[in-house]
This record gives sequence, structure tokens and C-alpha cells, in this order.
Amino acid sequence: MKRALVTGGGSGAGAVIARALADAGTLVTVCGRRAIHMPGMTSAICDVTDERQVAALFRDHGPFDIVVANAGASESASFMKTEKAALDRMLAVNVTGTFLTFRESARTMTDGGRMIAIASTAGLKGYAYVAPYAAAKHAVVGMVKSIALELAAKGITVNAVCPGFMETEMTAASVARIMEKTGRTEAEARAALAGTNPIGKLVDPEDVAQAVLWLCGPGSGMVTGQTIAISGGET
Repeated sequence: MKRALVTGGGSGAGAVIARALADAGTLVTVCGRRAIHMPGMTSAICDVTDERQVAALFRDHGPFDIVVANAGASESASFMKTEKAALDRMLAVNVTGTFLTFRESARTMTDGGRMIAIASTAGLKGYAYVAPYAAAKHAVVGMVKSIALELAAKGITVNAVCPGFMETEMTAASVARIMEKTGRTEAEARAALAGTNPIGKLVDPEDVAQAVLWLCGPGSGMVTGQTIAISGGET
């Protein structure tokens, strides 16, 4: 039976991905900075920006056949009002967290392993008011492409799944910020985010989970170093 790790697996897309993997018969470990209770899964407390904590996570709960680096965060502000501390926060959780998680994965994973970063369409294009977040997710995409080349000969694939705005707690926070800063109603704020893709709806996290399952299943062994956009056709 395969064993999987999902970082940031206690809520949002991470929780949906973890449940999909478990339902597919995978032994799943979820981790987060706070205690997580997910029925049928092992949970661990881990700050993925802390090198020692990540090493301990893999020592105590690994090795894993599947590692989904999902832990992430976003903030928004106009570029001229963005403080360096905001950039540091975005790089820490989105870039350093993915780097440390994947580095430990590479040290312990064997032939047939799957490493998947949950990035964002912000890693493929720019958005106003989220320069540090977009920079961080672009870095994740570049990291994935580089690691994929190094691990290809070992039979380990490394890919990024890039959702658009999803029906998650993170998007709910973005809606709240839009309402606060622009005076729009909740419906108007949600419509503004949903309108970024041609289908005109927020992305269902289950679609993201299904993409992860495909990358972990048969028929995807030759897919590596790729970015898969789950975005309703947004370009």
C-alpha cells in the first residue's frame, strides 16, 4: 500500500486532496502548524519553514511514495504599500516550505515516487496586488522543473498543479479583503474572482484532487516537470 504526505492537509484543497488519496487506498499523513484531526489518517504538527521540523517529520512518519507540498499562504496589498516582511512571509511558506519538503522527499523516495507542488495560476502569470505571492509561486514552478530533471533518472516524477481561485478558506479571505478595500458586496467580490476564468466559476478543490490522483496513478509515469493549470481556461 502506498504512503502519502500532504502538507497543509487540515483545510482547504489540502484536506480534499488528503481525503481523495485516502479513499483511493493510500495511507495518508497530513501535517500543519496546528493539530489536525482527519479520520482514517495520521496527523503531525510541522512548520514546513523549519528545517529541523521537516527532517523530523520524515524521520518519524516517512518514507513516503507520494508527497504533496500543499502548505501555502497568500496576502494582498498594492505594490507600493507592500512591506519587505510580507515578501519574507510569502517566500518562507510557499518557497522555503516546498523546498524543504521536496528535499527530504528526494532523500528518501524510491523509483515510482511522486512529488507534487500545489502552486497557483499566480505561478504562471501576474495578478495585481499580490506581487510577493506571484513571485513565490513562480519560484515554486521553477523549482519543480529543476528538481524534475535531477530526479528523472531515478524514476521519480515532480510536477506542479496550478489552480485558479478555489472554493476554499483562502479565497474566502481574499473576498473579505476585497469587500473591505473596495466596498463591494460579497457576491460582487466573489464574481470578480470567478470572472478571472472563462468558465466563470471558482475552482472546485475536488478538481485539483483528481488531478493529483491522476499524477499519482498509472499512465502518468512519463509526466514530469510539468505545470497543470486547473483554471477554467484562464491564460
